Amino acid sequence: MIKKLLGIAPKPTEDGAFSPSTFALKMATSSKTDYVKIDYPNANKDSKLKVLMVCTEERNMKMANGNYFSTGNHPVEMLLPMLHLNNAGFDIDIYTPTGQSAKIEMWAFPEKDENVKTIFSKYKIQFENPKNLSDFVKNEMNSNTSYVAVFLPGGHGAMLGLPTNEDLNKLIHWSENKDLLMLSICHGPAALLAANINTNKNEFLYKDYKIAAFPDSVDKQTPIIGYMPGHLPWKFGEKLTELGIEIINKKADKTCHKDRNLLTGASPNAANEFGKLSATELLKKVNKASR
Repeated sequence: MIKKLLGIAPKPTEDGAFSPSTFALKMATSSKTDYVKIDYPNANKDSKLKVLMVCTEERNMKMANGNYFSTGNHPVEMLLPMLHLNNAGFDIDIYTPTGQSAKIEMWAFPEKDENVKTIFSKYKIQFENPKNLSDFVKNEMNSNTSYVAVFLPGGHGAMLGLPTNEDLNKLIHWSENKDLLMLSICHGPAALLAANINTNKNEFLYKDYKIAAFPDSVDKQTPIIGYMPGHLPWKFGEKLTELGIEIINKKADKTCHKDRNLLTGASPNAANEFGKLSATELLKKVNKASR
């Protein structure tokens, strides 16, 4: 009752889970983003070159206390980079593990941001009816020449299913062998754990890499304001660190980082800069390859 009066009680959802409290939404979300459109003078003109984005198809995360958190992919962390990639001339194909609809944290959607609303509308049909990652890996992956990057967007939903998905494991290793860029932001790097399926710590693809990601220490604090209805069942940063990755940021800030083909960002606050970095580096790579 006291938590409800203070506005820090997580809100129950129709399916028995919880979304963030009123107070948490005021603290952690905004009706508009800091997106700034960039005109890329060397924008890609080849419509065949695309970005493959893997979204979660799972909604509810069981927390350490047994409560369920209504999650998915974070709209700002997903849509701002998509805006920049589109402006740079790259269309995006949306995938989920089995072709079920992509789950999105709509409680974090910036309702007064016209740019975000426009890009969401453009891809709405794809979010509702994405491509099937399993089918792609089995039937198309090895012969595909159109994808120039893989994008693993953020949101706690990236921790659901993707870190243990064998098709994602194959996609990650394929992308590295093809010298593609790997883009990931906030909790998205949790999905990179899939690269370690059927291998051991010393063979982890991203061992000795440095990344920006949402800090475990901040996740530990969010239940206090009702952002989540309990503590996470596991810490993705801890698992990545154990495999040899170094997370360079301590705060959920605007930090972005490039290490070889891996581009990462720390939080929703980094989404605009991460989008610019992703678009710029992808254009460098594509234009260099075309010379």
